[in-house]
Amino acid sequence: MYVKSKMTANPYTIAYNAPITEVIELMREKNLKRVPVVDGEKVVGMLTHSDIQKVSPTKATTLSIYELNYLLSKTLVKDAMTKNAITVSPDALLEEAAVLMRENRISSLAVVKDNRIVGIITESDIFDSFIDLLGFKEVGSRITIQAADAPGALADIAEIFRSFDSNITRIAVYRGSNGKSDVVIRTNTINTDQIEKQLNERGYTVEHILKNQG
Repeated sequence: MYVKSKMTANPYTIAYNAPITEVIELMREKNLKRVPVVDGEKVVGMLTHSDIQKVSPTKATTLSIYELNYLLSKTLVKDAMTKNAITVSPDALLEEAAVLMRENRISSLAVVKDNRIVGIITESDIFDSFIDLLGFKEVGSRITIQAADAPGALADIAEIFRSFDSNITRIAVYRGSNGKSDVVIRTNTINTDQIEKQLNERGYTVEHILKNQG
């Protein structure tokens, strides 16, 4: 799965030399948590609520509302933004985007193609993709099977499901350190009693079953 399939395309942006009051109003009106900062079409930073708070007077200030508004009107976006925004290509894998966010301890990436911003992807988009990838909301059964971490194991398990005309819609493997792996299979079959019996007879351990009947 690629970044372009989960990103928000054509995101709202703000010019680096715009007054910060302008982006505050944009974020409030559009309910945004972050806004990419641009110089023309080039991404030069990222602005979040936290960045704005850092340059805003504290609640303990003795300044009047007029003085506060005056100070904010003199503050530019470039004074508050996080510079050197981390970017990613729309053709990058979601895993690459997740690693970039993790390594840089950030919650979003500007998506750039040909030096022009084309989207934004956030940690929430990554979480949603993970849920979609495992088909958590789909009708059917989610079966976790412990199997030997050996060639042919997946093919053997898949053949058991095929023999009961049970379609495998999702599959994931979590490798253990003891020569065993947890194979997580999602199937559109609700009644899996016979599948479970056959798996046990073939030496596999059914560790967990979750059913979703919609």
